[in-house]
Amino acid sequence: MKTQIQKAESFRALHGRKQAFIIPNPWDIGTARILAKLGFEALATTSAGFAFSSGLRDNEVGRDAMLAHVAEIAAATELPVSADLENGFGDDAKLVAETIRLAAEAGVVGGSIEDSFDRPGEKVYELAIAVDRVRAAVEAKRALPFPFTLTARAENYLVGIPDLKDTIRRLQAYQEAGADVLYAPCITTREEITAIVGSVDRPVNFLMGTQPQRFTLAELSDMGVRRVSVGSALATTALGAFLRGAREMKDRGSFTYAKDSAGFGEISDLLKGDAHL
Repeated sequence: MKTQIQKAESFRALHGRKQAFIIPNPWDIGTARILAKLGFEALATTSAGFAFSSGLRDNEVGRDAMLAHVAEIAAATELPVSADLENGFGDDAKLVAETIRLAAEAGVVGGSIEDSFDRPGEKVYELAIAVDRVRAAVEAKRALPFPFTLTARAENYLVGIPDLKDTIRRLQAYQEAGADVLYAPCITTREEITAIVGSVDRPVNFLMGTQPQRFTLAELSDMGVRRVSVGSALATTALGAFLRGAREMKDRGSFTYAKDSAGFGEISDLLKGDAHL
C-alpha cells in the first residue's frame, strides 16, 4: 500500500510534466476503482456527482458528509485523490483552513477551494476576502506532513460573469497567496486558455465539461494546460443514459436502451480483486 506521502509526491510530480494529464472525476467507490483499472494516474472527486448520487443538488451536501465521501474515494484505490471541497464550506478563512486539515486527515493529497458562494444577489467573494481564504488554506496545507496540492478556483465564468480580466487578476492573486494549481472553470476558447496560462506561472487545470469541446489533450498541452478534469460530466453522462432508458420504458414500454449497456462481465472483471481495499 502506498503511503499518503508517496501519493502526494507522485501527484505533485504529475503537474511538473510537459504533457497534460487527465484527472477524471468518479462519484462513488465503484467508479473510482474502474477508473483506476483503466489506467488513469490520479482522481478528483466531484461535489455535484456525489450530490446527485445522494439525491441532492450540488452545494447541498454538508461538510461532514463530503469528508466521509472523499475518505471513501481516497481509500478505494492506490491512486492519489484530490477533493472538490466547494468553497471550503464556510465564508470565514478559519473554516477554509479547517476544511483543508480535515480533508488531509480523510486521506486526500490535494483539494480545490472556490471563490464563489450561493446567496441571493451575490456570486463571488470580494478579491481581498477571496485571497485571505486562499492564504488560510495555504497555511493549513503547509502545516501538513506531506505536500498537499492546493487548487484555487476563480469561479467568474461558472457563475455567469465572463470577465477574463478579473479572472486573471484573481488567479494571479491566488498564485501570490501560495496556491499550487490555478483553475477557472467554464472558460472555453483558445484565446481565454492561452491568456490565463500566459498570465501565471503555476500549473493550470482546464475543465472539459458536458458541452462538446473541440480540443484534444495534446492540443491543450500545447496551449500550456497541465491538468484536465471533467467535473460532473462522467456522472451526468451516466445519468443521461439512465434517464433515456427510464423514459423509454415509461413512455414507450420498450427496452432498446439496453443495447448500449456495458457488459456485466466487463464491469465484473474491472472490479475483480478490489474487495480487499
